[in-house]
Amino acid sequence: MPLALVHARYQLLEILRIPVAVVGSAFFPAAAMLFFVVPFAGDDSAGATYATAAMVTFAVMSANIFQYGVGVAEDRDQPWNPYTRTLPAGSAPRLAGRILAGLVLTYLSMVPVVVIAAVATAARVTAPQFLLGLGAVAVISVPFTLLGLSIGYSLPSKAAIVVAQVVFFPLAFGGGLLSGPDDAPGFIKAIAPYLPTRGAVELMWAAVTDWQPDPLALVMLVVWVVALAAVAGWAYRRDEGRRFS
Repeated sequence: MPLALVHARYQLLEILRIPVAVVGSAFFPAAAMLFFVVPFAGDDSAGATYATAAMVTFAVMSANIFQYGVGVAEDRDQPWNPYTRTLPAGSAPRLAGRILAGLVLTYLSMVPVVVIAAVATAARVTAPQFLLGLGAVAVISVPFTLLGLSIGYSLPSKAAIVVAQVVFFPLAFGGGLLSGPDDAPGFIKAIAPYLPTRGAVELMWAAVTDWQPDPLALVMLVVWVVALAAVAGWAYRRDEGRRFS
């Protein structure tokens, strides 16, 4: 664990030296709050609370898909990365450190959304709901972390940037993050339960409201986690084999 913390500190320092990396993760969710939630649902306590939870999920997606998808791919191109793989500590502390750093970045990226919701909307949650929401953020970051790792270890950096951008908005839109729980178009309602974004946002809604999650969406979220874990593990082993063959 101490070695994982060392790697996490290194990752965070590297990210914070380029503040735009943190700003970029928080920009789209915060912009969506300002342009879509505040004007249209800001005065509706229930609607603003649901929308804020969806934008927090949006922030979790953004932070993890781009941090791991693009960040890992870029690290693989650097000479430092092959060197760290030869160290006696092994790959586990390095990977754990990256995940810890990514979780910190995830929480930082949702701060503007929460602040905007508290200041400019009628969204309100109780203290227990707020704590449950913080816990839910860690849980729903898992599938998007695995998705980012799958992209980052499978593709070179230029391709990873494109793929991360291509999958990001369809997952957000298809999962119903850009509409209310019951306001999505018919085709979105049909496909949403099968996407990881829907299961993730339903967990967030359940944490901060009295929403009852769709069992199908939760089952599919678990299926996505298992599948993405298998893909990420395969991509990592393939990358390891290429570098040491």
